[in-house]
Amino acid sequence: MKRVFLAAVAIAAISSAQSLSFEIYRSRVEPIFLKHRPNHARCAACHTASASNFKLEPLVPGADTWTEAQSRKNFDVVSRLVIAGDPSKSRLLIHPLAPEAGGDDFHGGGHQFDSKDDPDWKTIADWVRSGK
Repeated sequence: MKRVFLAAVAIAAISSAQSLSFEIYRSRVEPIFLKHRPNHARCAACHTASASNFKLEPLVPGADTWTEAQSRKNFDVVSRLVIAGDPSKSRLLIHPLAPEAGGDDFHGGGHQFDSKDDPDWKTIADWVRSGK
C-alpha cells in the first residue's frame, strides 16, 4: 500500500514538472530565492545547505546565480513542492507565508511573505497557476 502511495506521489510530481514552464521558473521564480528580503535571510542561504525537501543547488563560488544545469535540478526539486494550477495547495507558497495570511505556523527562516499580496508571492503563484 505504501509503495502505491509513493508511486502516485512520484507520478504527480513528474506531471507537475512537465506542465510547469522551466523558462518562467528560471527567469522569474528562481531569482526570488536569491533575493535579499528585509529582516530575513535569502531562501538560498538556508536551502542550499539544508536537508529539507526544498534543497537548492549551492552556487558556484563567486557566482551570483545558478548555471542552467543547476537551475534544472532546482526546478525538479521546486516542482515537487507545488500542485500545478493550485497555489493554495502548494507547499512552496504556503510554508513561507505568514499564518494570518493562510500559511504555516512555523518556517525556520521566518515568514518570507506577510501576505498573498507580496509581489514575489504573486510571481510564484502565477507560475504555479500557469501549470494547469
